[in-house]
Amino acid sequence: MVIKICIGSSCHLKGSRMIVEQFQRLLEKHQLTDEVKLLGQFCMGQCQKGVNVTINQQMISVEPSDVETVFNTYVLKVLNHHE
Repeated sequence: MVIKICIGSSCHLKGSRMIVEQFQRLLEKHQLTDEVKLLGQFCMGQCQKGVNVTINQQMISVEPSDVETVFNTYVLKVLNHHE
């Protein structure tokens, strides 16, 4: 699984650094650092929507307060489903 978080200027101003840190913390907490690759990416072309995150090529607009819900829905449920 690959998670890409926009670190372009617009998303940076909307909290992308906090989102990266929260995803890192959740991956470590759930011992998924070997299964999930976390990458930064510059502009994804949807600047007006918030911090853009793609999880396995599905784009999601994420606020810092949404990270845990997004992680549970798009990472944990998918990984648990494939086990």
